[in-house]
Amino acid sequence: MIANDELIRIIDLLNTTYESEEAWHGPSVVEALRGVTPAMAGRRITPNTHTIAELVFHMTSWRIFCVKKMQGDADFDITTPAKDFGALPDKIDDFEWEALEMELSLSQEELINELDKRDDDEFLEDIVPGRQYTYYDMLHGIINHDLYHTGQIVILKKAFTFQGAGSRYENDVDEYGSPFGSSSEHDDYY
Repeated sequence: MIANDELIRIIDLLNTTYESEEAWHGPSVVEALRGVTPAMAGRRITPNTHTIAELVFHMTSWRIFCVKKMQGDADFDITTPAKDFGALPDKIDDFEWEALEMELSLSQEELINELDKRDDDEFLEDIVPGRQYTYYDMLHGIINHDLYHTGQIVILKKAFTFQGAGSRYENDVDEYGSPFGSSSEHDDYY
């Protein structure tokens, strides 16, 4: 029997991070993006930060990077800001936002399909073409990358939601000066 226990665990982690509703770490990518409107996706919280749409483009780009590397493409790289975070318009419309979400979903499918082609764990110790790290490191890196950017998306989404709902909270300050009160109703993911 061919050993592929680690590969199975990596695929499980990739799927859990991307779409599980029961991930122990908090919301998955899909959960974090649920309810994000095109207006929220294109909004910049400060001039020097990325938008949610740019983060989604970025997450998609690095999934594609992983797929290309697993296909043996030593030359493929993400070398410009436009390839990394996109050259997106200032305002994102419904079509553009739907396309970005669909591309992210398709890149997840491509990544899992590429991993499903492998029948053992041995390739995980191989060096990624054009890099100095292993496939094991790259795949765990994309999982960590997703978690990092999902956290950013959740924070941005929360900020935009509370900014839009200011009238509900603006006169409601708890004993510590928080406009969100001490109630656990505000401690959930979004």
